[in-house]
Amino acid sequence: MSERKSYAVVGTGSRCRMFLDAIFGAYAPHARFVGMCDTSRVRMQYWADYLAGAYGFRDAPMFHAGEFDAMLERTRPDTVIVASMDCTHDDYIVRALEHGCDVVTEKPMTTDAEKARRILDAVERTGRDLCVTFNYRYRPDATVVREVIQSGAIGRPVSVNLQWYLDTSHGADYFRRWHREKDKSGGLIIHKASHHFDLVNFWIDDWPETVMAMGDLKFYGRENARQRGKTYDYDRYTGVPQAKSDPFALMLDGNGSDASLKGLYLDAEAETGYLRDRNVFGDNITIEDTMGVLARYRKGAVLNYSLLAYCPWEGERAIINGTEGQVELFSRGKGHIIRGQSDEELDKEQYVGESYVRLQRMFEPPRDIPVPEVKGGHGGADAGVLKQIFTPKDLYPSDPINRGASYWDGAAALLVGAAANLSMKSGKPVKIDDLLPLPAHA
Repeated sequence: MSERKSYAVVGTGSRCRMFLDAIFGAYAPHARFVGMCDTSRVRMQYWADYLAGAYGFRDAPMFHAGEFDAMLERTRPDTVIVASMDCTHDDYIVRALEHGCDVVTEKPMTTDAEKARRILDAVERTGRDLCVTFNYRYRPDATVVREVIQSGAIGRPVSVNLQWYLDTSHGADYFRRWHREKDKSGGLIIHKASHHFDLVNFWIDDWPETVMAMGDLKFYGRENARQRGKTYDYDRYTGVPQAKSDPFALMLDGNGSDASLKGLYLDAEAETGYLRDRNVFGDNITIEDTMGVLARYRKGAVLNYSLLAYCPWEGERAIINGTEGQVELFSRGKGHIIRGQSDEELDKEQYVGESYVRLQRMFEPPRDIPVPEVKGGHGGADAGVLKQIFTPKDLYPSDPINRGASYWDGAAALLVGAAANLSMKSGKPVKIDDLLPLPAHA
Protein backbone atom coordinates (compact mmCIF):
# COMPACT_ATOMS: atom_id res chain seq x y z
CA MET A 1 0.00 0.00 0.00
CA SER A 2 1.25 3.51 -0.86
CA GLU A 3 2.33 5.73 2.02
CA ARG A 4 -0.01 8.50 3.10
CA LYS A 5 1.11 11.85 1.76
CA SER A 6 0.99 14.89 4.00
CA TYR A 7 -0.80 18.07 2.89
CA ALA A 8 -0.80 21.68 4.07
CA VAL A 9 -3.22 24.33 2.82
CA VAL A 10 -2.55 28.03 2.32
CA GLY A 11 -5.65 30.14 1.83
CA THR A 12 -8.66 29.14 3.93
CA GLY A 13 -11.62 30.75 2.20
CA SER A 14 -14.71 28.84 1.14
CA ARG A 15 -12.82 26.68 -1.41
CA CYS A 16 -10.82 25.16 1.44
CA ARG A 17 -13.65 22.82 2.38
CA MET A 18 -13.37 20.82 -0.85
CA PHE A 19 -9.77 19.91 -0.06
CA LEU A 20 -10.33 19.25 3.64
CA ASP A 21 -13.28 16.96 2.96
CA ALA A 22 -11.16 15.03 0.47
CA ILE A 23 -8.25 14.64 2.89
CA PHE A 24 -10.42 13.56 5.82
CA GLY A 25 -13.05 11.74 3.76
CA ALA A 26 -12.65 9.62 0.63
CA TYR A 27 -8.85 9.95 0.51
CA ALA A 28 -8.05 9.56 4.20
CA PRO A 29 -6.25 6.25 3.49
CA HIS A 30 -3.83 8.13 1.22
CA ALA A 31 -3.67 11.62 2.76
CA ARG A 32 -3.09 13.33 6.06
CA PHE A 33 -3.46 16.97 7.03
CA VAL A 34 -0.53 18.74 8.72
CA GLY A 35 -1.37 22.43 8.74
CA MET A 36 -3.08 25.50 7.35
CA CYS A 37 -1.96 29.05 6.72
CA ASP A 38 -3.93 32.25 6.15
CA THR A 39 -3.96 35.97 6.77
CA SER A 40 -6.88 35.38 9.16
CA ARG A 41 -6.77 33.30 12.32
CA VAL A 42 -10.55 33.63 12.55
CA ARG A 43 -10.96 31.80 9.25
CA MET A 44 -8.50 29.11 10.26
CA GLN A 45 -10.33 28.62 13.55
CA TYR A 46 -13.58 28.22 11.61
CA TRP A 47 -12.06 25.27 9.72
CA ALA A 48 -10.44 23.89 12.88
CA ASP A 49 -13.89 23.82 14.49
CA TYR A 50 -15.34 22.27 11.35
CA LEU A 51 -12.76 19.46 11.38
CA ALA A 52 -13.41 18.81 15.04
CA GLY A 53 -17.16 18.58 14.50
CA ALA A 54 -17.20 16.72 11.20
CA TYR A 55 -14.24 14.37 11.63
CA GLY A 56 -13.25 14.47 15.30
CA PHE A 57 -9.89 15.99 14.39
CA ARG A 58 -8.89 18.40 17.15
CA ASP A 59 -5.27 19.14 16.39
CA ALA A 60 -5.28 21.47 13.39
CA PRO A 61 -1.97 23.39 13.28
CA MET A 62 -2.57 27.01 12.27
CA PHE A 63 0.02 29.46 10.95
CA HIS A 64 -0.41 33.11 10.04
CA ALA A 65 0.57 34.12 6.50
CA GLY A 66 3.82 35.55 7.83
CA GLU A 67 4.64 32.09 9.21
CA PHE A 68 4.30 30.23 5.90
CA ASP A 69 7.98 29.21 5.77
CA ALA A 70 7.84 28.21 9.43
CA MET A 71 4.85 25.99 8.65
CA LEU A 72 6.80 24.25 5.89
CA GLU A 73 9.81 23.74 8.14
CA ARG A 74 7.83 22.45 11.13
CA THR A 75 5.22 20.29 9.38
CA ARG A 76 7.26 19.21 6.33
CA PRO A 77 4.30 18.58 4.00
CA ASP A 78 4.79 16.47 0.89
CA THR A 79 2.37 18.76 -0.95
CA VAL A 80 1.15 22.32 -0.42
CA ILE A 81 -2.32 23.23 -1.66
CA VAL A 82 -2.48 26.88 -2.72
CA ALA A 83 -5.98 28.36 -2.51
CA SER A 84 -5.12 31.96 -1.63
CA MET A 85 -5.82 35.19 -3.49
CA ASP A 86 -4.78 34.80 -7.15
CA CYS A 87 -2.10 37.48 -7.06
CA THR A 88 -0.31 35.64 -4.23
CA HIS A 89 -0.18 32.23 -5.93
CA ASP A 90 3.27 32.71 -7.41
CA ASP A 91 4.84 33.63 -4.07
CA TYR A 92 3.44 30.61 -2.22
CA ILE A 93 4.08 28.22 -5.11
CA VAL A 94 7.73 29.24 -5.49
CA ARG A 95 8.44 29.16 -1.76
CA ALA A 96 6.83 25.73 -1.40
CA LEU A 97 8.79 24.34 -4.35
CA GLU A 98 12.02 25.70 -2.93
CA HIS A 99 11.27 23.94 0.35
CA GLY A 100 11.13 20.65 -1.55
CA CYS A 101 7.34 20.35 -1.65
CA ASP A 102 5.10 19.47 -4.55
CA VAL A 103 2.27 21.94 -5.13
CA VAL A 104 -1.40 21.79 -6.08
CA THR A 105 -2.73 25.23 -7.00
CA GLU A 106 -6.19 26.50 -7.61
CA LYS A 107 -6.73 28.09 -11.00
CA PRO A 108 -5.55 30.44 -12.30
CA MET A 109 -1.94 29.42 -11.84
CA THR A 110 -1.14 33.11 -11.44
CA THR A 111 -2.20 36.50 -12.83
CA ASP A 112 0.39 37.58 -15.41
CA ALA A 113 3.22 36.35 -17.60
CA GLU A 114 6.03 37.63 -15.36
CA LYS A 115 4.71 35.67 -12.38
CA ALA A 116 4.17 32.62 -14.57
CA ARG A 117 7.81 32.76 -15.68
CA ARG A 118 8.89 32.90 -12.04
CA ILE A 119 6.83 29.80 -11.26
CA LEU A 120 8.08 27.84 -14.28
CA ASP A 121 11.69 28.72 -13.47
CA ALA A 122 11.18 27.39 -9.93
CA VAL A 123 9.64 24.15 -11.21
CA GLU A 124 12.57 23.56 -13.55
CA ARG A 125 15.10 24.55 -10.89
CA THR A 126 13.69 22.39 -8.09
CA GLY A 127 12.42 19.42 -10.07
CA ARG A 128 9.26 19.35 -7.96
CA ASP A 129 5.75 18.80 -9.33
CA LEU A 130 3.06 21.46 -9.84
CA CYS A 131 -0.56 20.58 -10.59
CA VAL A 132 -3.24 23.13 -11.60
CA THR A 133 -6.81 22.23 -10.59
CA PHE A 134 -8.63 22.61 -13.90
CA ASN A 135 -11.69 20.73 -12.73
CA TYR A 136 -13.75 21.56 -15.86
CA ARG A 137 -11.73 18.94 -17.74
CA TYR A 138 -13.53 16.36 -15.61
CA ARG A 139 -17.06 17.53 -16.34
CA PRO A 140 -18.81 14.64 -18.08
CA ASP A 141 -19.93 16.74 -21.06
CA ALA A 142 -16.47 18.29 -21.49
CA THR A 143 -14.95 14.81 -21.35
CA VAL A 144 -17.34 13.60 -24.07
CA VAL A 145 -16.37 16.53 -26.34
CA ARG A 146 -12.70 15.66 -25.94
CA GLU A 147 -13.43 12.01 -26.74
CA VAL A 148 -15.43 12.93 -29.86
CA ILE A 149 -12.65 15.15 -31.20
CA GLN A 150 -9.93 12.67 -30.27
CA SER A 151 -11.81 9.95 -32.16
CA GLY A 152 -11.44 11.94 -35.39
CA ALA A 153 -15.21 12.23 -35.86
CA ILE A 154 -15.00 15.90 -36.89
CA GLY A 155 -11.63 15.67 -38.62
CA ARG A 156 -9.03 18.31 -37.84
CA PRO A 157 -10.42 21.11 -35.60
CA VAL A 158 -10.28 24.45 -37.41
CA SER A 159 -12.50 26.78 -35.36
CA VAL A 160 -13.97 27.03 -31.87
CA ASN A 161 -16.85 29.30 -30.88
CA LEU A 162 -17.27 29.46 -27.12
CA GLN A 163 -19.78 31.70 -25.37
CA TRP A 164 -19.94 31.65 -21.58
CA TYR A 165 -22.77 33.24 -19.61
CA LEU A 166 -22.60 34.02 -15.88
CA ASP A 167 -25.88 35.02 -14.28
CA THR A 168 -26.80 37.81 -11.90
CA SER A 169 -26.12 35.52 -8.94
CA HIS A 170 -22.83 33.79 -9.77
CA GLY A 171 -21.52 36.51 -12.08
CA ALA A 172 -22.44 39.28 -9.66
CA ASP A 173 -20.56 37.61 -6.84
CA TYR A 174 -17.20 38.35 -8.44
CA PHE A 175 -18.08 42.03 -8.13
CA ARG A 176 -18.72 41.76 -4.39
CA ARG A 177 -15.35 40.17 -3.64
CA TRP A 178 -11.65 40.95 -4.06
CA HIS A 179 -11.98 39.63 -7.63
CA ARG A 180 -13.39 43.05 -8.63
CA GLU A 181 -9.87 44.50 -8.31
CA LYS A 182 -7.73 43.60 -11.30
CA ASP A 183 -4.42 43.74 -9.46
CA LYS A 184 -5.69 40.93 -7.23
CA SER A 185 -7.46 38.64 -9.73
CA GLY A 186 -6.21 39.60 -13.18
CA GLY A 187 -9.87 40.18 -14.04
CA LEU A 188 -12.42 37.58 -15.07
CA ILE A 189 -10.49 37.15 -18.32
CA ILE A 190 -7.89 35.37 -16.15
CA HIS A 191 -9.64 34.28 -12.96
CA LYS A 192 -12.67 32.74 -14.66
CA ALA A 193 -11.72 32.44 -18.32
CA SER A 194 -8.54 30.46 -17.61
CA HIS A 195 -10.91 27.52 -17.06
CA HIS A 196 -12.44 28.11 -20.48
CA PHE A 197 -9.18 28.66 -22.32
CA ASP A 198 -7.83 25.46 -20.80
CA LEU A 199 -10.91 23.59 -22.03
CA VAL A 200 -10.25 24.80 -25.58
CA ASN A 201 -6.57 23.87 -25.36
CA PHE A 202 -7.59 20.46 -23.98
CA TRP A 203 -10.29 19.84 -26.57
CA ILE A 204 -8.27 20.64 -29.67
CA ASP A 205 -4.94 19.45 -28.24
CA ASP A 206 -3.10 22.64 -29.09
CA TRP A 207 -1.76 25.82 -27.56
CA PRO A 208 -2.43 29.48 -28.46
CA GLU A 209 -0.21 31.59 -30.66
CA THR A 210 -1.80 35.06 -31.09
CA VAL A 211 -4.53 36.82 -29.08
CA MET A 212 -6.70 39.88 -29.77
CA ALA A 213 -9.26 41.07 -27.21
CA MET A 214 -11.75 43.75 -26.27
CA GLY A 215 -13.51 44.25 -22.98
CA ASP A 216 -15.21 46.78 -20.74
CA LEU A 217 -17.30 47.32 -17.63
CA LYS A 218 -20.78 47.63 -19.12
CA PHE A 219 -23.19 46.67 -16.34
CA TYR A 220 -21.70 46.71 -12.84
CA GLY A 221 -20.19 49.76 -11.17
CA ARG A 222 -21.62 53.07 -9.97
CA GLU A 223 -21.49 54.88 -13.30
CA ASN A 224 -23.30 52.13 -15.21
CA ALA A 225 -26.03 52.07 -12.58
CA ARG A 226 -26.32 55.86 -12.72
CA GLN A 227 -26.78 55.78 -16.49
CA ARG A 228 -29.72 53.42 -15.95
CA GLY A 229 -31.21 55.87 -13.46
CA LYS A 230 -30.26 53.93 -10.33
CA THR A 231 -28.27 55.24 -7.39
CA TYR A 232 -26.96 53.49 -4.30
CA ASP A 233 -25.67 55.18 -1.16
CA TYR A 234 -24.30 52.06 0.53
CA ASP A 235 -20.93 50.43 -0.07
CA ARG A 236 -21.90 47.03 1.34
CA TYR A 237 -25.07 45.01 1.96
CA THR A 238 -24.93 43.39 5.41
CA GLY A 239 -26.56 45.49 8.11
CA VAL A 240 -27.93 48.06 5.65
CA PRO A 241 -31.75 48.36 5.83
CA GLN A 242 -31.99 49.85 2.31
CA ALA A 243 -30.26 46.79 0.87
CA LYS A 244 -32.91 44.33 2.02
CA SER A 245 -34.91 44.83 -1.18
CA ASP A 246 -31.85 44.92 -3.44
CA PRO A 247 -31.86 41.80 -5.68
CA PHE A 248 -28.05 41.92 -5.82
CA ALA A 249 -27.64 42.02 -2.03
CA LEU A 250 -25.65 39.40 -0.15
CA MET A 251 -26.08 39.27 3.60
CA LEU A 252 -23.25 37.75 5.63
CA ASP A 253 -25.10 37.58 8.94
CA GLY A 254 -26.75 34.23 8.26
CA ASN A 255 -30.09 35.80 7.39
CA GLY A 256 -30.99 34.00 4.17
CA SER A 257 -27.36 33.26 3.29
CA ASP A 258 -24.85 30.46 3.61
CA ALA A 259 -23.99 30.25 7.31
CA SER A 260 -20.30 29.81 6.49
CA LEU A 261 -20.17 33.37 5.15
CA LYS A 262 -20.51 34.71 8.68
CA GLY A 263 -17.82 32.49 10.15
CA LEU A 264 -15.33 32.94 7.33
CA TYR A 265 -15.81 36.59 6.49
CA LEU A 266 -18.09 38.68 8.71
CA ASP A 267 -16.46 37.45 11.91
CA ALA A 268 -13.01 38.06 10.41
CA GLU A 269 -13.59 41.66 9.32
CA ALA A 270 -12.09 43.28 12.42
CA GLU A 271 -8.93 41.25 11.86
CA THR A 272 -8.57 41.56 8.07
CA GLY A 273 -10.59 44.59 6.97
CA TYR A 274 -11.89 42.54 4.05
CA LEU A 275 -15.54 43.05 3.05
CA ARG A 276 -17.05 40.04 1.27
CA ASP A 277 -20.33 41.81 0.45
CA ARG A 278 -19.38 44.96 -1.46
CA ASN A 279 -22.09 46.67 -3.49
CA VAL A 280 -21.75 45.52 -7.10
CA PHE A 281 -22.80 49.01 -8.16
CA GLY A 282 -20.20 50.74 -6.06
CA ASP A 283 -16.79 52.25 -6.77
CA ASN A 284 -13.33 50.72 -7.17
CA ILE A 285 -14.27 48.06 -9.70
CA THR A 286 -11.36 47.69 -12.10
CA ILE A 287 -12.28 44.49 -13.95
CA GLU A 288 -14.44 43.96 -17.02
CA ASP A 289 -17.85 42.30 -17.10
CA THR A 290 -18.08 42.08 -20.92
CA MET A 291 -15.22 40.43 -22.83
CA GLY A 292 -14.47 39.07 -26.27
CA VAL A 293 -11.33 37.24 -27.43
CA LEU A 294 -10.12 36.17 -30.85
CA ALA A 295 -7.17 33.77 -30.81
CA ARG A 296 -5.19 31.78 -33.36
CA TYR A 297 -3.66 28.43 -32.40
CA ARG A 298 -0.36 26.92 -33.50
CA LYS A 299 -2.01 24.32 -35.74
CA GLY A 300 -4.18 27.01 -37.34
CA ALA A 301 -7.48 26.75 -35.46
CA VAL A 302 -9.23 30.02 -34.55
CA LEU A 303 -11.04 30.67 -31.26
CA ASN A 304 -13.92 33.14 -30.95
CA TYR A 305 -14.70 33.54 -27.24
CA SER A 306 -17.04 35.74 -25.21
CA LEU A 307 -17.76 36.07 -21.50
CA LEU A 308 -20.64 38.01 -19.92
CA ALA A 309 -21.13 38.29 -16.16
CA TYR A 310 -24.69 39.69 -15.88
CA CYS A 311 -27.01 37.31 -17.74
CA PRO A 312 -30.49 36.22 -16.57
CA TRP A 313 -29.40 32.57 -16.84
CA GLU A 314 -26.14 30.69 -16.62
CA GLY A 315 -24.56 28.33 -19.09
CA GLU A 316 -22.34 27.93 -22.12
CA ARG A 317 -22.31 26.98 -25.76
CA ALA A 318 -19.24 25.56 -27.47
CA ILE A 319 -19.16 24.70 -31.16
CA ILE A 320 -16.02 23.05 -32.50
CA ASN A 321 -15.88 22.85 -36.30
CA GLY A 322 -13.57 20.46 -38.05
CA THR A 323 -12.71 19.43 -41.58
CA GLU A 324 -15.27 16.60 -41.40
CA GLY A 325 -18.02 17.90 -39.14
CA GLN A 326 -19.02 19.70 -35.95
CA VAL A 327 -19.51 18.91 -32.28
CA GLU A 328 -21.58 21.18 -30.06
CA LEU A 329 -21.85 21.39 -26.28
CA PHE A 330 -24.79 23.36 -24.92
CA SER A 331 -25.68 23.80 -21.27
CA ARG A 332 -28.35 26.14 -19.96
CA GLY A 333 -29.16 26.18 -16.28
CA LYS A 334 -32.01 27.70 -14.36
CA GLY A 335 -32.55 31.42 -14.59
CA HIS A 336 -31.82 33.71 -11.66
CA ILE A 337 -35.36 34.65 -10.63
CA ILE A 338 -36.27 36.73 -7.59
CA ARG A 339 -39.99 37.20 -6.99
CA GLY A 340 -40.54 36.91 -3.28
CA GLN A 341 -42.51 33.69 -3.60
CA SER A 342 -41.81 30.43 -1.88
CA ASP A 343 -39.30 28.03 -3.40
CA GLU A 344 -42.19 25.80 -4.42
CA GLU A 345 -43.91 28.65 -6.28
CA LEU A 346 -40.68 29.65 -7.98
CA ASP A 347 -40.07 26.09 -9.13
CA LYS A 348 -43.35 26.15 -11.02
CA GLU A 349 -42.19 29.16 -13.04
CA GLN A 350 -38.58 28.16 -13.37
CA TYR A 351 -37.06 26.97 -16.60
CA VAL A 352 -35.66 23.54 -15.80
CA GLY A 353 -32.58 23.86 -17.99
CA GLU A 354 -31.16 21.64 -20.69
CA SER A 355 -27.85 20.31 -21.86
CA TYR A 356 -26.52 18.14 -24.66
CA VAL A 357 -23.49 17.18 -26.69
CA ARG A 358 -24.41 16.94 -30.37
CA LEU A 359 -22.30 15.58 -33.21
CA GLN A 360 -23.02 16.27 -36.86
CA ARG A 361 -20.65 14.93 -39.44
CA MET A 362 -20.74 16.39 -42.93
CA PHE A 363 -23.56 15.00 -45.08
CA GLU A 364 -25.05 13.13 -42.10
CA PRO A 365 -27.92 13.94 -39.72
CA PRO A 366 -27.08 15.20 -36.21
CA ARG A 367 -27.02 12.82 -33.29
CA ASP A 368 -26.82 13.43 -29.58
CA ILE A 369 -23.94 11.77 -27.76
CA PRO A 370 -24.86 10.24 -24.37
CA VAL A 371 -23.34 12.06 -21.39
CA PRO A 372 -22.94 10.12 -18.13
CA GLU A 373 -24.57 11.59 -15.04
CA VAL A 374 -22.09 12.26 -12.26
CA LYS A 375 -23.02 13.77 -8.91
CA GLY A 376 -20.98 16.34 -7.06
CA GLY A 377 -19.77 19.92 -7.24
CA HIS A 378 -19.48 21.57 -10.66
CA GLY A 379 -21.45 18.80 -12.33
CA GLY A 380 -19.20 16.09 -10.94
CA ALA A 381 -16.02 17.85 -12.04
CA ASP A 382 -14.75 18.39 -8.49
CA ALA A 383 -14.85 14.68 -7.75
CA GLY A 384 -12.78 13.99 -10.84
CA VAL A 385 -10.04 16.48 -10.08
CA LEU A 386 -9.87 15.40 -6.42
CA LYS A 387 -9.41 11.80 -7.50
CA GLN A 388 -6.53 12.86 -9.73
CA ILE A 389 -4.92 14.94 -6.96
CA PHE A 390 -5.19 12.53 -4.04
CA THR A 391 -5.03 9.05 -5.58
CA PRO A 392 -1.49 7.61 -5.49
CA LYS A 393 -0.03 7.37 -8.96
CA ASP A 394 0.33 3.60 -8.76
CA LEU A 395 -3.40 3.30 -8.00
CA TYR A 396 -4.73 5.91 -10.42
CA PRO A 397 -6.52 4.33 -13.39
CA SER A 398 -5.32 4.90 -16.93
CA ASP A 399 -6.79 8.04 -18.51
CA PRO A 400 -6.61 7.82 -22.31
CA ILE A 401 -7.74 11.44 -22.75
CA ASN A 402 -5.16 12.87 -20.30
CA ARG A 403 -7.31 15.12 -18.16
CA GLY A 404 -4.56 15.86 -15.65
CA ALA A 405 -3.27 19.40 -16.24
CA SER A 406 0.47 20.07 -16.16
CA TYR A 407 2.10 23.32 -15.14
CA TRP A 408 2.60 24.09 -18.83
CA ASP A 409 -1.14 23.66 -19.32
CA GLY A 410 -1.63 26.11 -16.48
CA ALA A 411 0.72 28.57 -18.13
CA ALA A 412 -0.89 28.20 -21.57
CA ALA A 413 -4.37 28.96 -20.20
CA LEU A 414 -3.11 31.86 -18.10
CA LEU A 415 -1.23 33.37 -21.03
CA VAL A 416 -4.37 33.68 -23.16
CA GLY A 417 -5.89 35.85 -20.44
CA ALA A 418 -2.66 37.77 -19.87
CA ALA A 419 -2.37 38.47 -23.59
CA ALA A 420 -6.04 39.48 -23.66
CA ASN A 421 -5.43 42.01 -20.87
CA LEU A 422 -2.56 43.55 -22.81
CA SER A 423 -4.57 43.57 -26.02
CA MET A 424 -7.52 45.29 -24.33
CA LYS A 425 -5.13 48.05 -23.27
CA SER A 426 -3.28 48.47 -26.55
CA GLY A 427 -5.94 47.53 -29.08
CA LYS A 428 -3.35 45.34 -30.79
CA PRO A 429 -2.82 41.59 -31.15
CA VAL A 430 -0.35 39.98 -28.75
CA LYS A 431 1.94 37.04 -29.53
CA ILE A 432 2.03 34.48 -26.74
CA ASP A 433 5.72 33.73 -27.27
CA ASP A 434 6.50 37.43 -26.74
CA LEU A 435 5.16 37.04 -23.21
CA LEU A 436 6.53 33.61 -22.35
CA PRO A 437 7.60 31.05 -24.95
CA LEU A 438 5.71 27.79 -24.65
CA PRO A 439 7.48 24.55 -25.57
CA ALA A 440 6.32 22.26 -28.36
CA HIS A 441 2.94 20.83 -27.41
CA ALA A 442 3.13 17.26 -26.15
